[in-house]
Amino acid sequence: MSRLGSIGARLYRGEVGYDFVGKRMIWYGISVLITVVAIAGLAFKGLNMGIEFQGGALFTTPPTSVSVEKAKEDAEKASGHDAIVQKLGNDTLRIQVGGLDTKTAAPVTEKLAQDLGVPTEKINTELVGPSWGEQIANKAWTGLAVFMVLVVIYLAIAFEWRMAVAALIALVHDLTITVGIYALVGFEVTPGTVIGLLTILGYSLYDTVVVFDGLKEGAKDITKQTRFTYSEIANRSLNGTLVRSINTTVVALLPVAGLLFIGGGVLGAGMLNDISLSLFVGLAAGAYSSIFIATPLVADLKERDPAMKALKKRILAKRAAEAKNGPAAEGDAPQDAVPAAVVGPRPSRGRPASGKRR
Repeated sequence: MSRLGSIGARLYRGEVGYDFVGKRMIWYGISVLITVVAIAGLAFKGLNMGIEFQGGALFTTPPTSVSVEKAKEDAEKASGHDAIVQKLGNDTLRIQVGGLDTKTAAPVTEKLAQDLGVPTEKINTELVGPSWGEQIANKAWTGLAVFMVLVVIYLAIAFEWRMAVAALIALVHDLTITVGIYALVGFEVTPGTVIGLLTILGYSLYDTVVVFDGLKEGAKDITKQTRFTYSEIANRSLNGTLVRSINTTVVALLPVAGLLFIGGGVLGAGMLNDISLSLFVGLAAGAYSSIFIATPLVADLKERDPAMKALKKRILAKRAAEAKNGPAAEGDAPQDAVPAAVVGPRPSRGRPASGKRR
């Protein structure tokens, strides 16, 4: 068995574990810091909306040796508006200029062809009206709202309302960070970006639901025992699915990273950045929120319940009594021993003094 597989098996059995839930205030602080930076980027820099949302013209030139900087300068001079220029893999240029309509696009095309030294008829011009982008944005917001409502209803029925609230906060957390990264790096927001944002919601929810399922099973009849508090059961469930979550996220990130860094960065296929950045950031944020945000939030909310408070009080009193009276004799450990994942490896049971098997 591989080392990672061995660690995963030990995590699943509760032989080892990391106290994610116990250190939740650290994770909350990190998330708040990242979210504040993302919101600040969104507030001060704003989103670089594509022509699909603001309207304008998209010019595609034939293969040319003109640099991106020169093409940008010529396009802004010809149109009087800011231009976004990308060099594609076959040395063609993709020039995006906002604020142009049918009347103003034609003279800009001619002037641009003259400045770039290419035939006018070789420049492909596409015009997009802002109303089309507005319709896409409205439908995207509608789809997002419907998705959120259905998720909350499903989780409240399948699990409980606290898990629904925690999952909803984790989803909003992922979306906020992803949108903030777009504002900070200045990548263009296109319909592909919207598709990417809606896609990451499912990935983000997947790991969260897997942990919640294990938590629901582990917390069954929790008040009838005095071994684990709810937070400890939540932490054991999280550790049990940790390696699975990491493996799933890494496998999903590899092809997306190929699109973003190789396709968009090395090969110059800039249009791939529209969807690949949202997927890359969203997948990473979703894995983080599933481990460090969603489950600790559920534990926080659940520990406020009177029954869970009473259970925790009984468990702590029992552990204090055991610590005062000393550990039980080897081989006679009580059934309600403290969980191994919380206090370390469970001691092995010895044989009777006679040396005979029982």
